[in-house]
Amino acid sequence: MQPRSERPAGRTQSPEHGSPGPAPEAPPPPPPPPQPAAPPALPAHTFGAGQGVPRRLLPEALSPPAALEFRLRRSKTRAACLNDGGVGGEERSRLLLGVGVCFRATGHPEAERARPRQARPTGPMEGAVQLLSREGHTVSHNSKRHYHDAFVAMSRMRQRGLLCDIVLHVAAKEIRAHKVVLASCSPYFHAMFTNEMSESRQTHVTLHDIDPQALDQLVQFAYTAEIVVGEGNVQTLLPAASLLQLNGVRDACCKFLLSQLDPSNCLGIRGFADTHSCSDLLKAAHRYVLQHFVDVAKTEEFMLLPLKQVLELVSSDSLNVPSEEDVYRAVLSWVKHDVDARRQHVPRLMKCVRLPLLSRDFLLGHVDAESLVRHHPDCKDLLIEALKFHLLPEQRGVLGTSRTRPRRCEGAGPVLFAVGGGSLFAIHGDCEAYDTRADRWHVVASMSTRRARVGVAAVGNRLYAVGGYDGTSDLATVESYDPVTNTWQPEVSMGTRRSCLGVAALHGLLYAAGGYDGASCLNSAERYDPLTGTWTSIAAMSTRRRYVRVAMLDGNLYAVGGYDSASHLATVEKYEPQVNSWTPVASMLSRRSSAGVAVLEGALYVAGGNDGTSCLNSVERYSPKAGAWESVAPMNIRRSTHDLVSMDGWLYAVGGNDGSSSLNSIEKYNPRTNKWVAASCMFTRRSSVGVAVLELLNFPPPSSPTLSVSSTSL
Repeated sequence: MQPRSERPAGRTQSPEHGSPGPAPEAPPPPPPPPQPAAPPALPAHTFGAGQGVPRRLLPEALSPPAALEFRLRRSKTRAACLNDGGVGGEERSRLLLGVGVCFRATGHPEAERARPRQARPTGPMEGAVQLLSREGHTVSHNSKRHYHDAFVAMSRMRQRGLLCDIVLHVAAKEIRAHKVVLASCSPYFHAMFTNEMSESRQTHVTLHDIDPQALDQLVQFAYTAEIVVGEGNVQTLLPAASLLQLNGVRDACCKFLLSQLDPSNCLGIRGFADTHSCSDLLKAAHRYVLQHFVDVAKTEEFMLLPLKQVLELVSSDSLNVPSEEDVYRAVLSWVKHDVDARRQHVPRLMKCVRLPLLSRDFLLGHVDAESLVRHHPDCKDLLIEALKFHLLPEQRGVLGTSRTRPRRCEGAGPVLFAVGGGSLFAIHGDCEAYDTRADRWHVVASMSTRRARVGVAAVGNRLYAVGGYDGTSDLATVESYDPVTNTWQPEVSMGTRRSCLGVAALHGLLYAAGGYDGASCLNSAERYDPLTGTWTSIAAMSTRRRYVRVAMLDGNLYAVGGYDSASHLATVEKYEPQVNSWTPVASMLSRRSSAGVAVLEGALYVAGGNDGTSCLNSVERYSPKAGAWESVAPMNIRRSTHDLVSMDGWLYAVGGNDGSSSLNSIEKYNPRTNKWVAASCMFTRRSSVGVAVLELLNFPPPSSPTLSVSSTSL
């Protein structure tokens, strides 16, 4: 029997009228009751205004979501709302008035292209389309929820096992899924299912070297775009995500591990990142190890490291340690953790410890007394090298090796310290520091003594305030600042009282030259060794100089300008530590006392000062190769009794006096543009101030004492 839709054309009569024709196999159904005239038929893939998608055309799994059932309706303003987005305005409503509005629910673009084109419907809709076309109007629709709703539907189908075409087997677990979803999210599955691999034709695939629970979570992620990373799953999830090339999930795992770094696990996380080629996490974990080495060296993970990794750490220039003693103790602790097996590695490890940077007392009292060290000939040679470095300080420039170079912590940045100074009716013991990265000044711990006309320099990771004037007398005392503890500690005093002196650091030694002792200008100089805690006199300058500045350039010291109790000086002399002598060099273009002096890019800069008649803003530069001075751009403000320092490729002129008042302003010089620009001001006005720079990892310090101002008059 032919279906009704395929009944041959021609006239036929039912048997009850006795007409000839083939005998039907069954009686026809009763005729339907009369119906009103139907509108023109629409194609099967279109729906008229006010008509919903028949549920029988939708798969059962797709029918519940409301977003997949939309209606075209007219509002009171005669606007047409198309699936939560396409709205025709009043003008468009007038064009469509009296006609039906059709909307085709399209599926995947590939399915649309494969669908055969159907004849354009005729009737009222045809007129509307023609009218819109003539007027140049179109209707555009973009559903922002389409992809979300589609993947929600596919996830529900997976849960019910509908249309699943792949079963993943891992260990004893089976995971059903759709190949198209897995291939669209994972390059690993894309290669498996689209290339000429046997798996592309199979419905069951067995995977190895992947955690079943992690795979299940990642397959679920492919459908939902959501996953929770935590302590309980990160170690299985990260390797699984790496295997499936789900980089977003892998990055989320790395981000979680990065947030969990601490001294007890950073070495393990570093190794985990290295194993799974997580380069960013590896770098971050390694940097954390270097920055927290003192605490890391006390952990079980450190004690279990292989020799190669221990050598890598203790030889690093970027190791963050307050003292080289911490490195020495870490090495011995590692060796003694398994002394029988590791005793043989002591010489190699000791070559990585910078023994010359240890104090002489520590070398003799601990290193030389350690049996693991003293019984190795190679270690004895290292100990002799260190002691020679201490006994011949004037030869340190020649004796310098990689073991005499101070370490610079990974991630450390320059911090400028302004120490002491004075302002109207006050001498300051307080200090403040400028963090270039944050462009902010912070108050730090105050010195134990108020000091103006003070000399300041950095040696290693400590700041030294030398001599000065406390409002009553010129000082020989010295104190040092520890940025880790934010405290000042007393150091051994100089052999001579000195204010208005020049101070500089060279080869780990602190030099003090010239100044005023309360009675006369000085030409004497002395040197302090922080490793031995001793001051030693060196050759005197050829000229008495107070209000002098000293800087280090190319392994030599330069004493610049000053005042000799009779006149302001333009002369300059150079100190060579190997021969312990001062020699004159070319004089400046202007007489200057209380000037700022600093070294930048191989040149000696002198800024401002006083020529005996007024404060200066002029600046000049000395080239050792040319042996001559030249003028550069002047400062924006006249300054004397200020200080000058180089930092991050700039010169910073800090505080001082402009001839009428003390200054808290800062300006900096760019040698590439030959211009001075203003920088952030200090909290306090400071003339006769001392300035130096430390490379610090953690700043500001843990506590910031309240700024105190003395009423002692200058």
